[in-house]
Amino acid sequence: MTDTETILIQKAQKGDPDAFAVLVDEHQRYVYNLALRVVKDENEALDLAQETFVRAWTALPNFKGQSQFRTWLYRIVTNLCYNRLPNLRRSLNDLGDDVMEDIPEPYFDTPAQAYESNETKAYLHEAIDMLDANYKLLINLRYQDELSYDEIASTLNLPLGTVKTGIFRAKEQLRKSLAHLEESWITA
Repeated sequence: MTDTETILIQKAQKGDPDAFAVLVDEHQRYVYNLALRVVKDENEALDLAQETFVRAWTALPNFKGQSQFRTWLYRIVTNLCYNRLPNLRRSLNDLGDDVMEDIPEPYFDTPAQAYESNETKAYLHEAIDMLDANYKLLINLRYQDELSYDEIASTLNLPLGTVKTGIFRAKEQLRKSLAHLEESWITA
């Protein structure tokens, strides 16, 4: 948390609606995107985002700063999503405890490689959209929202091993999809 964000939180905790509005502006896109990825409906995601900030405003006096403010907001929206999609939590808990480290992304330094990389990214986004909702949520929190494994575990109230396993399994599915794409390029 930045010093500016800490000051805004303290002001908002004392009832300053302008300070809270700045915090909302800073985090609303992330909250909405998380809700949208989970519920897959724009209107529902807007409702969830709005409800998240209403609950955050109400609960803000209880925010102790033990976690990042963003993580705290994600926890609120995730819990609201759980209430709307009760099977999501059970499925995430059933992922298991295998652990695998991240594999770094490849580096491309020629225009042709960059073009191919952009094509691959477009295909990857399609493949992510086709993932099971649980895996999609984990992948988006990790790579789009750039949360650490610990932040994801805290946000979703899951064991760290479960988060790592879920991300590993999702990446395996994505690797298989990309391998299939590569095979089709070679035979084309």
